Amino acid sequence: MNFSEEQARFITRRHFLRRCNSGLGAVALASMLGGKTLAGDGAILPASTKANPLSPKAPPAWARAKRVIYLHMSGGPPQHDLFDYKPKLKQLNGTPCPKEVFQGERFAFIKGTPKLLGSPFKFAQHGKSGAWVSELLPNFAKMVDDVTLIKSIWTDQFNHAPAEMLLFTGNQRPGYASMGSWVTYGLGSESQNLPGFVVLISGGTDPTGGKSLWGSGFLPSVFQGVQCRSKGEPILYVSDPKGMGRDDRRASLDALRDLNEMEVREFGDPETVTRISQYELAYRMQMAVPDVMDISREPQSVIEAYGAKPGSGSLANNCLLARRLIERGVRFVQLFDWGWDCHGTGPVDDLVTHLPAKCKEMDRPVATLVADLKQRGLLDDTLVVWGGEFGRTPLNEERNGSKLLGRDHHPHSFCVWMAGGGVKPGFVYGATDDLGYHIVENKMHVHDLQATILHLLGFDPFKYSYPYQGLNQRLIGPASDWRIHDALLA
Repeated sequence: MNFSEEQARFITRRHFLRRCNSGLGAVALASMLGGKTLAGDGAILPASTKANPLSPKAPPAWARAKRVIYLHMSGGPPQHDLFDYKPKLKQLNGTPCPKEVFQGERFAFIKGTPKLLGSPFKFAQHGKSGAWVSELLPNFAKMVDDVTLIKSIWTDQFNHAPAEMLLFTGNQRPGYASMGSWVTYGLGSESQNLPGFVVLISGGTDPTGGKSLWGSGFLPSVFQGVQCRSKGEPILYVSDPKGMGRDDRRASLDALRDLNEMEVREFGDPETVTRISQYELAYRMQMAVPDVMDISREPQSVIEAYGAKPGSGSLANNCLLARRLIERGVRFVQLFDWGWDCHGTGPVDDLVTHLPAKCKEMDRPVATLVADLKQRGLLDDTLVVWGGEFGRTPLNEERNGSKLLGRDHHPHSFCVWMAGGGVKPGFVYGATDDLGYHIVENKMHVHDLQATILHLLGFDPFKYSYPYQGLNQRLIGPASDWRIHDALLA
């Protein structure tokens, strides 16, 4: 066997250009830089494969927020029953919807002429902003002066999976980098013993969009989200196999690192560098993760305030874990809570029985999380975001003749709130019409939301990109129609 010929067979055009990073011109430039190379965004990086891609990085511009906790209520919370109070809709409850409102609309399940559905719950104004809040959210009502409530978000997807992927990856199809991956790619992590991007799930199942919602897509895989569990072993397969001690583990990783570094020198594949970094991070995580995930170490008063139960899996546990994770330097914590898909097909998804139960599970721990961050001085530079992938109709779905109350998917308007991280406290933004169907003030597409979040973290969302398939890929997509909503900024 001719080793040189075999080696040449494996060096494809892509591998060759990767070795050159930016192309042939980078060969000469690398020598001028004294052994340093260029990253995808043009930043100069050390050539050593031992450099940690998750090392903390300064954002390109001044940042109001350093980290993010994103609370996603998977399924689409009904905004008319929580935040978007519509007395006229209640007045017209049960009457046929005017045809000019819904004619030509696409619904997931509604057929025929639907009836208007006013909220069965009471609303009251709260805080200095006078924000209307449902009786289902008594704890949120007490903290409205700490949040910006946006009532004018819209999307162009009306089914769960594509809407969630558009929200978190900027594209309704799989294969694109998630928001958390973009943030950790640009900022790294403040912790060297924990992942930069952690995912926590409650509600009994993954979100409909699946693991694509925290995937790294075309970015190096070290930036994908790491799913942790609040019950049982925190991260599957990160522990040493039976019979392997800590020293043996270290020796095996050293051997793997040497082999991988040989491969990097031969083929220059950046994914091999990622592999080295992930092995080392996993080794460090074996000590750090059990500590951070053990909420029983918290004072009993804190555990009770969240409504958490050590050893169980719940949104309350995950809210407390989110605070513990960002305290230890995790850059992006993503909470997914399934169960907000209120169609009214049965008592498991109706507005009168199921929605109050979901709100009770969510309201207390989420409000406590914001208060806890504020008390610890973390809210100023931690951006907390709460919302779903779309809204619900102001119409009763009545699928298959159901007599229960429920709402179909509605992409034209829904509510999101943000707290801390440089947004205005006690501020209500945007408005919908009298039926809560269309936005009439300050329309904000999900790409606008992404752009505003990136801006708060110190990025220019229109320039922040990654070269892939001949395009400069962006979280906000290729169009130039989107904008940062400066009115939300403190």
